[in-house]
Amino acid sequence: MSIAADWAGGAAGFLIGAACGYAMRAGRLCSFGALEDWITIGDARRLKVFALAFVIALVGTQALVVAGLLDPAHTTYVPAAVPIVGIVFGSLAFGVGMSLVGTCGLGSLVRLGGGDLRSLVVVLVFAGMAYAALRGSLNGVRIDVIERIRLPMPDGTRSDLPALIEAWSGTAGGRLAATGLLVAPLIVWILRDRRLLRTPRMLAAGMTLGFGVVAGWAATTLLADEFAAARPQSLTFVGPVARAVLGLVIGAGDAAEFGAASVFGVIAGSWIAARAKDQFHWEAFDDQREMRRHIAGAALMGLGGVAAGGCTIGQGLTAGSLLAVSWPFALAGLYLGGRFGIAFILEGRLSEALRSLFSR
Repeated sequence: MSIAADWAGGAAGFLIGAACGYAMRAGRLCSFGALEDWITIGDARRLKVFALAFVIALVGTQALVVAGLLDPAHTTYVPAAVPIVGIVFGSLAFGVGMSLVGTCGLGSLVRLGGGDLRSLVVVLVFAGMAYAALRGSLNGVRIDVIERIRLPMPDGTRSDLPALIEAWSGTAGGRLAATGLLVAPLIVWILRDRRLLRTPRMLAAGMTLGFGVVAGWAATTLLADEFAAARPQSLTFVGPVARAVLGLVIGAGDAAEFGAASVFGVIAGSWIAARAKDQFHWEAFDDQREMRRHIAGAALMGLGGVAAGGCTIGQGLTAGSLLAVSWPFALAGLYLGGRFGIAFILEGRLSEALRSLFSR
């Protein structure tokens, strides 16, 4: 990729990340917080906000595909063979990790922008473990063990739901059918919640996040150098966090691309929102027990996020916007891992946490 295209993509990533960071803090939105509210007190409002973000991301991304502006085959989310074991166990590990930390990768960046020094430790550990799994000492284990078992698609079909529907049915229209079957019930679920409709800041946060995913796909496709091999990408906060931290350490190269720049954008946007609302204040660990829990959670998030191919945003929204086969498996793993982690923290015993997975 040329320097101009690289920096243009980086500028787009920073602006999109800043908008999402500002909206997430202003709307007090957090994917783990949404799951925790639903599991512990039965409040699904924040979960519905993420459903709104998903609907917007899905419809917008599929519109880009239909218009010929985005080819799913050029992304990393729809290979001909899916590393299903890595995705399941990775998302489980990520879910447990974010429970120990109290937020996901994106949430950690938002907290850091508000002055939370605990999140600085989390981001550094998270980035280090993610990079070790991506290109470092754990790379061989990931490739040769975790990702060795792959689920091949029939006849080399792309691993997205529209392609599979069309292959099985022998007719076109799988993209429209899959999108409609998901969007319609979600819209009904969202609109039936009158309490949610009276919280415009939360709705605005969800809409910003959804449009951010679409904007990411559009920007990295339209701004790409036609002679480069760079793939289209959108919002995800595992590999980009690792590249952003490494870029700060060794130079600006990795820090200039879309994903890494979006990391810095989220922090900046959150900082602006915190300052504007007089919410910026320094926070640190209460004791060494809390620090141990955060470090353990960050390590699980880093390793699990790489194995799963993304975080709650990368798999939950970005891969979901492509209707990738990996998406429902990752969502299930994130839910079960998060539920187990919450139960373990509340109960303090492994046996009780395991029992919680099989109870309502």
